[in-house]
Amino acid sequence: MIDLRLDDTYETLRKTVEEFAQREVAPIIGDFYEREEFPYGLVAQMGEMGLFGLPFPESYDGMGGDYFALCLALEELARVDSSVAITLEAGVSLGAMPIYRFGTEEQKEQWLPALCRGEQLGAFGLTEPDGGSDAGATKTTAKLDGDHWVINGSKSFITNSGTDITSLVTVTAVTGKKDGGGKEISAIIVPSGTPGFTVEKKYSKVGWNASDTHGLSFDDVRVPQENLVGQRGRGYAQFLSILDEGRVAIAALSVGLAQGCVDECLRYVNEREAFGSTIGSYQAIQFKLADMEMRTHNARLAYYAAASKMLRGEPFKKEAAIAKLTSSNAAMDNAREATQIFGGYGFMNEYPVGRFYRDAKILEVGEGTSEVQRMLIARELGL
Repeated sequence: MIDLRLDDTYETLRKTVEEFAQREVAPIIGDFYEREEFPYGLVAQMGEMGLFGLPFPESYDGMGGDYFALCLALEELARVDSSVAITLEAGVSLGAMPIYRFGTEEQKEQWLPALCRGEQLGAFGLTEPDGGSDAGATKTTAKLDGDHWVINGSKSFITNSGTDITSLVTVTAVTGKKDGGGKEISAIIVPSGTPGFTVEKKYSKVGWNASDTHGLSFDDVRVPQENLVGQRGRGYAQFLSILDEGRVAIAALSVGLAQGCVDECLRYVNEREAFGSTIGSYQAIQFKLADMEMRTHNARLAYYAAASKMLRGEPFKKEAAIAKLTSSNAAMDNAREATQIFGGYGFMNEYPVGRFYRDAKILEVGEGTSEVQRMLIARELGL
């Protein structure tokens, strides 16, 4: 028989993050959201809790856990706020994980301990102004000049790229041509503050207003040759595998948002009265909440299934795409229904469901659009 209950270690982690989110994040995150301000204090607390080091070995100041532990933490954070959740997700999945998966031992020893402690943040520079879903259309270049790479180009929509604690961005760049004439794309670490590396003005966003997102530009940026991550010419393939893992993490975050919508609505419908009764007594509201709970439940099962295959070392590309597609749909649908249940109050940023609605849409876009997920699923079916 399949047993989906969390063991004691996972359940203790889940409960700890749930309590942190409710006690520390929920009371103050709305103000950060309104001011579009990065919550450094909360991020520092998350670092002290070890959340940024969850899936990394203790030898790099990690917690010695696994990727599923990270997913549980993301789900609980996103039940309250997606800005803090995406800061953790991007810091781990996109900032630190490429170095851990593909970096040299020297790179791991130099960068990972501070990233695992949450004292520094890393970012992932893949998307470009003219290349969103078509990440292979990379125009940023890196050419060897002696023992240094010289990088020129730009990146867009990069999370965790402009904070006071951002230490590096790993960027994909064209480093030559393959034998068949195609682009040779490699991954290179660019430390923050490198001359010629400019963090552009932060974006004015629809949602995730308390997270950090910028465009980046590179003008003859020189970094040592040894900043190459993994094999030359394998940068694109490396990041495709990183995105498979990241989609499971985004699925967990999406489930958290979907569950947060259920949580907030259950509280509200038992207090709000209309036509002489609490609105939770009306079948129309009950059916909405039943559908919201169903979507959340199914989405959680989808990311659990993808995570289980990942941890067993089995191919999980299709399951990751299914989880990401299912959970982002659930988050968007639940946010819309929650806003409807709250009525005019749901349109106000002071209420969590208003923020949930604004935050949900990007989940159908970031780390692979819903259309890309369908392409991946179809391809894995042999089509």
